[in-house]
Amino acid sequence: MMSSARGGKGTSGEAERELHVLAVDDSSVDRAVIAKLLRSSKHRVTTVDSGKRALELLGLEPNVNMIITDYWMPEMTGYELLKKVKESSTLKEIPVVIMSSENVPNRINRCLEEGAEDFLLKPVRPSDVSRLCSRMMR
Repeated sequence: MMSSARGGKGTSGEAERELHVLAVDDSSVDRAVIAKLLRSSKHRVTTVDSGKRALELLGLEPNVNMIITDYWMPEMTGYELLKKVKESSTLKEIPVVIMSSENVPNRINRCLEEGAEDFLLKPVRPSDVSRLCSRMMR
């Protein structure tokens, strides 16, 4: 049994479980940024540009370990996507993280009350991603 109780940023033992993260954002720039951050943490990333696409993909491939979605998107907001995921018997165990460039406390609280794992303010930083990923690994 391996235990990696050492501090520091060593990569030994971190590849035990590759997380598959679904990143949802209507902005291609933001999608690229979040995908790059996640991939640099050695995770598998699938990106889609809408909540509707995300639900379609989850229907085909439910083995996603985490969903990270923008709040404001046309057609379906990240909040609506969160609600749909949490209402689904097959998807409700998947942690959903909401991202937004606007710091609106009541919106953040509403997302967290609805079951969001976390709420990140854009621009998302590498430290946000590593914090999320280490939480998902537990």
